Amino acid sequence: MNRYNKLSHYWKHVFGTRIQKIPLDAGFDCPNRDGGISGSGCIFCNTRGSGTGLGCSGMSLQDQYLYWKSRLEIRYKGCRFAAYLQSFSNTYGPLSKLEHALEQLMDLPELAALCVGTRPDCLDPHKAGKLAGFPVRETWLELGLQSSDEGTLCLINRGHTADDFARACRLASAHGLRVCAHVIAGLPGEDLNNFLRTIDFINRLPVHGIKFHNLYVCRHTTLAVWWSQGRYTPLSLREYSCWIAAAIGCLRPDITVHRLTGDPSGDELLAPLWARGKNTVISTIHEILETRDLRQGMNYQTTKSRENLSLAHQASSGI
Repeated sequence: MNRYNKLSHYWKHVFGTRIQKIPLDAGFDCPNRDGGISGSGCIFCNTRGSGTGLGCSGMSLQDQYLYWKSRLEIRYKGCRFAAYLQSFSNTYGPLSKLEHALEQLMDLPELAALCVGTRPDCLDPHKAGKLAGFPVRETWLELGLQSSDEGTLCLINRGHTADDFARACRLASAHGLRVCAHVIAGLPGEDLNNFLRTIDFINRLPVHGIKFHNLYVCRHTTLAVWWSQGRYTPLSLREYSCWIAAAIGCLRPDITVHRLTGDPSGDELLAPLWARGKNTVISTIHEILETRDLRQGMNYQTTKSRENLSLAHQASSGI
């Protein structure tokens, strides 16, 4: 039984074959790092901006794409690819910079889809229109929300509001772009109730996909300092898995789940060490979904209060 809508299944239905993402670094920056909003970035973000860093090596986008394609197609024979502008905020800066990046992606072999990671406060109608005009069957705008709680957004130094995210979602949807929301479980000061309220917030918006991330501690981040001082303790594997299972049960049934956990590089991770075991995390989430007979959307728009739902999950998991 498929207990949630997997991206791989969705893309197989749309394209008739496997679609594999290729991460690309186009050399964009972030207003939360270059002084536009802040110079320190989000508390969890390191200098690589959650990307490959290949852009700094001088590799063009075409070369990066072909580099990964040659390796991935050995493992996934007959697949096609999605170009994923991943590092930092890929709609930040002048429109001409985005246009230049998109020009480099034109006519790449076996390119089926485009995914663009960015911040909700870095989108305007011109950039949305430019993305919508890119000649692929699907273009996804991956927007970092992390939390819908304004206090949390301030604490983690996001530099934007939940309303900024809502406006960007509606703008993207109006241009025919598919929106994938990024959320983080285990943010400082948040419990399961806060996390499920973020899911409810997303459910009310024109969001088509979601990425779940665990908050892990990377070297050279503000969060690493907090962790070393005992000011932040990551969720346990069991806690994180229970939170994601609960969120899937509350998630709007039509939303596609793009990922269940983050995937830190081995050299950057400080804690929790279980975050290195992606397959173990996924299997633990699947086990909880099975054990509790949870399916995506079964608690969507439930009349039960989120507080009672949270207590029930904590009682059944021993957390």
